[in-house]
Amino acid sequence: MIPERQYRTPLFDALVSLAESRKISFHTPGHKSGKGISTRFRKFVGPKIFTIDLTTLDEVDCLQRPVGVIKEAQELAAEAYGADHSFFLINGTTVGNHAMILSTASPGDEILVARNAHKSILTGVILSGATPRFFPPVFDEGLGILLNVTGEQARDAMERHPNAKLLALTSPNYYGVAADLRAIVSEAKRRGILVLVDEAHGPHFHFHRSLPPSALDAGADICVQSTHKILGGMTQSSMLHLKGPDIEYPRVVRLLHLLQSTSPSYILMASLDLARMQMATEGEKLLGKAVDLAKDARDRVNRIPGLFCFGEAHLPEGAFTLDVTKLTICVKELGLSGFEASAILNAEFGIQVEMADLFNILVIVSIGDRKDDLDRLVGALHNLAGRAARPTNQRSIVSAKPPMGHRFHLPPRDAFFAPSEHLPLAKAEGRISSDIVTIYPPGIPVLVPGEEVGASTIHYLLSLASHGARIDGVLELDEPRIRVLCD
Repeated sequence: MIPERQYRTPLFDALVSLAESRKISFHTPGHKSGKGISTRFRKFVGPKIFTIDLTTLDEVDCLQRPVGVIKEAQELAAEAYGADHSFFLINGTTVGNHAMILSTASPGDEILVARNAHKSILTGVILSGATPRFFPPVFDEGLGILLNVTGEQARDAMERHPNAKLLALTSPNYYGVAADLRAIVSEAKRRGILVLVDEAHGPHFHFHRSLPPSALDAGADICVQSTHKILGGMTQSSMLHLKGPDIEYPRVVRLLHLLQSTSPSYILMASLDLARMQMATEGEKLLGKAVDLAKDARDRVNRIPGLFCFGEAHLPEGAFTLDVTKLTICVKELGLSGFEASAILNAEFGIQVEMADLFNILVIVSIGDRKDDLDRLVGALHNLAGRAARPTNQRSIVSAKPPMGHRFHLPPRDAFFAPSEHLPLAKAEGRISSDIVTIYPPGIPVLVPGEEVGASTIHYLLSLASHGARIDGVLELDEPRIRVLCD
C-alpha cells in the first residue's frame, strides 16, 4: 500500500505557487523569472522553466538549512528509499562521494577501496587525508571489463588490513554488475567497519523486485545515488542516504554545508522531489516496462551473429547480481572496437550509446525508453553486424585489462599537493604520479597520486587512446603529458 503522503511534491508545489503569484523580483537570479533571458533560449525551452529558477526565499526554503518544503521533500525521500536521512545533491554523485568520505574518514584513517572506484571516491580520499588500501575486482577476459568485487576479495582485504575503519564499494558498476552486498556488509559489520557505497547507477534498485537489492536494503551505512542517471532527475541531481546509528548525522550536515553551493538550483531540486514521487507511487510499473524492454532487446541482440550481450548466467554463480536494464554489447567478434561501433551508430544511425570501451558498447534502458527505441537499436546492430570486418582481418588490440598493483610511494594527498611537473606520458616510466588519470568514461583511476608509473600503464593508456578512448587527467600539448612528482 502506497502511503498517501508519497504523492506529495512539497518543493515543486511551492515553486509553482510562487511562480503563479507573480510577485515582483528584486533578488537573484538576474534574469528575473526569464524576463532577462536570451530570446533564443526562451524560444527553445519555453518561458515557464525560468519562473522556478529561484533563490533562497521564505516560500521555497533553503538547502543549507532546510526548515520548510525542502526539509519535507527530503524526509519523503528518506521514507521512500528506506533511509533514516536523505539529502538532495545538486552537483551529482561526485559531491555525494566527497561528502560520504569526508563525513566518515579522518586524516590517517585506513579505508579499503575497491579498485573499480570512480575518481570522485579518490578525490574524497585526497581531501580527507585518509590512507586508501586498494584491492582488485574480478576481471572478465572475454568481455574485457571489470565485473566487481566478490565477498571473498572483500574479506581478504579486511583480513590484510585489520586497522581499516571504512570500506568503500562501487555497486553496481557502470555495466550493472552488483556485488553481493549483503554478504560483504555482514562481514564488515562483524569487524566494526563502516560500509560506504557509490550506488550512482542503482537509484532504481529499491523499487523493483527483479533488480539487485539496494545498498540500504543490504545494510550499508551510507550511499550515494545518481537520480539523474537512471530515473527522472535532471542532470547533476543526486541523493545521499544514510541509515543506522553508526554515521554521525551532524557531521554529514556540516560537510554538505562545506561542499554544496549556497546558490543551489531549485529546478534540479524540484526534479528530485518529482522523481522520488514517481518512483514511490509508480516505480514497480514503470521499471517493470523497462526491465521487459531490456530483456527482449538482450535476447534479440544475442541472435545477431558476431554480437554478445551478457546476462546474469554469464556471471560467476553467487558472486554477483545484474541490473538487467544495462545492455553491455560485445562487438569484438565483428573486428571492431567498441569506440568504432559507437561512432558508427552515432554518425550513420542517429543512435547514441552511454559508453564504449575496447570491446563493448553500453546501452542504458530506462523508464524513458519505448519499444520503438529498442527496435531501432536492434535494427542498427543487425546492419552493423552484416557489414563489419571479421576478426581474421582485425588489427592487433591491446589487452583490455587495466594495469593494477604498481607500488605506492606515498599517500594520495601528499602526492597530489607535492611539488610536481608535467612530463610526456611516454617518458614517465618509474616516476610517481601526482594526479588521478582515468579512461573517461567510466572514470575508474588507472593511476592514483602516489603510485609509480609502470611501463604497462603507459602502454595501456596510449594504446586505448589510439583506439579512440579519452584519457582524463592528462595535459594535451604536443603530446599527452601527466603530472608527476619532481625528482
